[in-house]
Amino acid sequence: MELKAELKEAVKTAMKGGDSVTLSTLRLLLAAVHNEEIRVRRELVPEEIQRTIATLCKQRTEAIELYRQGKREELAQKEEAELAVLKRYLPQPLSEDEIRDLIQAGIAEASAKGIQDLGKVMKLVMPKVVGRSDGKRVNELAKALLSG
Repeated sequence: MELKAELKEAVKTAMKGGDSVTLSTLRLLLAAVHNEEIRVRRELVPEEIQRTIATLCKQRTEAIELYRQGKREELAQKEEAELAVLKRYLPQPLSEDEIRDLIQAGIAEASAKGIQDLGKVMKLVMPKVVGRSDGKRVNELAKALLSG
């Protein structure tokens, strides 16, 4: 089943089951997907939807951190519940070794010689890790591999 159809079906299931957290989170996700489709003026492919989900996950993670700093545990817990719902629709995260392997392949493909070729390598690697790893982490590993 296509990801967007799966999300719509999950909304129906959450409605029938009375799961308000899942329902509100999925509605928010579908609204974000719809807004992105309006922005690009076409229907999104599953990889683009996963990128949207990854963005929402990153927002939730940052919000959790800020709520905890502000001693707002109840809001942090709400964000964690939403984050758990969103993560269900992302592919399995990549391990550190898998990321290193992808970066090594990107280095070889770009014929990268050093840190000055970081942009070329990241351009090749990032589409392969979307939704499966944090871009910041990939960048750190790529820098380490290119400089060492």
